[in-house]
Amino acid sequence: MEPGRGHGTIRTMTVSVVAGAHKVSRSVEVRAPAAELFELVADPRQHGEIDGSGTVKEKVSGPDRLREGETFSVKMTQRGVPYRITSRVTEFDEGRVVEWRHPMGHRWRWEFDAQSPESTRVTETFDYSHVGFVRAMGLELFGAPKQNARGIESTLTKLEARYSQPM
Repeated sequence: MEPGRGHGTIRTMTVSVVAGAHKVSRSVEVRAPAAELFELVADPRQHGEIDGSGTVKEKVSGPDRLREGETFSVKMTQRGVPYRITSRVTEFDEGRVVEWRHPMGHRWRWEFDAQSPESTRVTETFDYSHVGFVRAMGLELFGAPKQNARGIESTLTKLEARYSQPM
């Protein structure tokens, strides 16, 4: 039997990652090449396909492929309220890291660490260490770290399942 599979059931395990104060980070090993996974996240039009939080919608404007300094806008829904945000890419390391800053100052970071030619450790991080004390306390008061931890876990589980389907 292949790892991660058992009698037709996919077993995914996301792992909490110690990333520092005001950071929520999880990782999972995905049975796919790092370059392929990186390309998926580097295309903002694909984010809705892997989002497990239920907040990212299909309407995206911006480049087909992100680069450092690029902006992209996404239609989202939070607690039933639709809105649109425009984020700016703050770090882009080809094949390894994509990070963007939300208008409120927090950042979303994706890291891809090839474990083998066909397996990648994918880490997603919600980083609110750059927002200042008042905004950080506001995010915590409204439960954003816990809510985003659940969303990250769902996203990584969805990503892993996408690549664990029988061929």
